[in-house]
Amino acid sequence: MNRQYLTEYQNPKSLDTELTESTDLSGNKRKDLYMKGIFIQGDILNHNQRIYPVNEIRKAVDTITSLINEKIDIFGEGDHPSDLKINIDRVSHVITSMWMEGTNGCGKLRILPTPMGNIIRAILESNVKLGVSSRGSGNVNESTGYVSDFEIITVDVVCQPSAPNAVPKAIYESLMNQKHGYKAFEMAEELNSNPRVQKYLMHEMTKFIKDLKLR
Repeated sequence: MNRQYLTEYQNPKSLDTELTESTDLSGNKRKDLYMKGIFIQGDILNHNQRIYPVNEIRKAVDTITSLINEKIDIFGEGDHPSDLKINIDRVSHVITSMWMEGTNGCGKLRILPTPMGNIIRAILESNVKLGVSSRGSGNVNESTGYVSDFEIITVDVVCQPSAPNAVPKAIYESLMNQKHGYKAFEMAEELNSNPRVQKYLMHEMTKFIKDLKLR
């Protein structure tokens, strides 16, 4: 049985945001933004027609918790890449904790001040919800959908399947001076079911390109 690349989306309704004031290494106060809630569900048939037994979820939670206890940072990205590698230019957050609640693996992550993290922060601060999705590998029984030998790599922040119209504005307000603007545009393309939003995106992207001063 060949191991598969597995990603599992978690509905944003099960996640909360939290703003906490802390102090950085220089003694300056800052406001950290967190996402907290269910990261992965066990013992139910999900939208990918897969079932993660609770023992597989618990093993994944224990893996993340063990790494955190060893002071190893577990980074996640804005949206999923095509493989299991963590891409430093797409890092948006760090997982601060994971735990079990019943059959579910729950967790908390802190949004980082990276280009992708700033886009996510702008969306969340515009009162638009985002979901999370676990990323890992495992074996899937094709007849039953049960997952075995699941190895979790991280949890990424992802867009809702049908995101509200406020998302493009939040993205573009954070995008103008970012190096990886096209990556953000790829995220916004998920809104292509709404013609008005697409018209707005095209207008704003045209303005963005015209404002660039290339030499």
